[in-house]
Amino acid sequence: MLDDTISQQAAALRRGDYSANELVTAYLTRIVAKNGTLNAYLTVTEQAALDGARAADAALADGSAGPLTGIPIAHKDIFCTDGVRTSCASRMLDNFIAPYDATVVMRLAAAGAVMLGKTNMDEFAMGSSNETSFYGPVRNPWDSQRVPGGSSGGSAAAVAAGLCAAATGTDTGGSIRQPAALTGICGLKPTYGRVSRYGMIAFASSLDQGGPMARSAQDLALLLQAMAGFDPRDSTSIEREVPDYTAALGGSLQGLRIGLPREYFDAGLDPAVGDAVRAGLAELERFGATLVDISLPHTHLSVPAYYVVAPAEASSNLARYDGVRYGYRCDNPADLQDLYQRSRSEGFGAEVKRRILIGTYVLSAGYYDAYYLKAQRVRRLIRNDFLEAFGQVDVIAGPTVPGPAFRLGERNNDPVAMYLSDIYTLAVNLAGLPALSVPCGLVQGLPVGLQLIGRDFDEASLLNVAHRYQQVTDWHLRRPPEA
Repeated sequence: MLDDTISQQAAALRRGDYSANELVTAYLTRIVAKNGTLNAYLTVTEQAALDGARAADAALADGSAGPLTGIPIAHKDIFCTDGVRTSCASRMLDNFIAPYDATVVMRLAAAGAVMLGKTNMDEFAMGSSNETSFYGPVRNPWDSQRVPGGSSGGSAAAVAAGLCAAATGTDTGGSIRQPAALTGICGLKPTYGRVSRYGMIAFASSLDQGGPMARSAQDLALLLQAMAGFDPRDSTSIEREVPDYTAALGGSLQGLRIGLPREYFDAGLDPAVGDAVRAGLAELERFGATLVDISLPHTHLSVPAYYVVAPAEASSNLARYDGVRYGYRCDNPADLQDLYQRSRSEGFGAEVKRRILIGTYVLSAGYYDAYYLKAQRVRRLIRNDFLEAFGQVDVIAGPTVPGPAFRLGERNNDPVAMYLSDIYTLAVNLAGLPALSVPCGLVQGLPVGLQLIGRDFDEASLLNVAHRYQQVTDWHLRRPPEA
């Protein structure tokens, strides 16, 4: 039952093939067996999960079950969970117990999902490998000497290794899609504003977006159905009707125009990854889709623009962690200046401090116009590229990652090489568009992903394309050898 998709588990629970208690217990047992190696979970809420399973079984028995009743999920440790530690994988919040649930957490619980615990991540979601966590790196279940990707690497590894049926993640520059690709699962970054950010601890407020991670596109549709929708508590939430994502699955691809940006198939792409992506696109052609060559000419500026905008917003958002109100506080400060200085220098890790310094610099009076304002103008050009492309095509496709998962520690001393791991995902966040990654092959025995990018609020089309692809391929059914 642990190898089943969410839709299969939901059907089995309703038929009575097994109980929610049996399903949750099986996952908890697997977590005990595997998490010591993978380090995917930071907190396991065993008793709450068992209580939730009993409530789910009662709902299944009396006919009041929701669409996700009894489905065991995990939450990235960036979502606030009432009464449960929410650390953002940082020493700064190591002792922080959230006093409320994030909207995403509440909505999934209302749909019947059972929380198993909180997953590891890059500290404050800053990283591309899940090596910046205060609690140590997450390991890729396909090869424990390799990274799972970041920043949602704990969620990705947990789903891939069968430590939960699905998980939440956040995507600021590819942090759902990139780890999904590197661990052989599916991950969706919704349109900015589609999923509430209330209770999701901020990294870069104009880029952050929560989304689902699971084994199939159909599972993503079920999860997004529960997560999406307007939230008056989130000023960035968009008041727009949420379609029935599952009803759109199975639609015809005849005549669908799929754009292939030439910038996504350049010299920086591993040739074997390119071959896997092209093989995936050939399957879509067999459904009647048409491949169209397009250009996104400002793609090469997405990395520098992102690494001005994101650190600037991080610098502002993380200013609240000062050792006074909550979070880490240094011992025996000599004065207020010492309290601020040591609490922040001891509480934050190296990558977070690097980005705070960069962000503070680009926002300073002498450099705001030269860096931050210019980056925002480039951001507009990047979005315009996409809007122009969508005048010619319906969906844009390409690789999610340039290559398969790299070895732990391989890029720790080369931040630029680390940042380039997200070269194909960053522009989507800068433009605010929806995108997802689905497994499309193995390179050196490691999974890689096909990325699909859509128009604003057109997640349904992306999910349909991904679902049709998965009807004729089995990459999403492959399981890691170490799982």
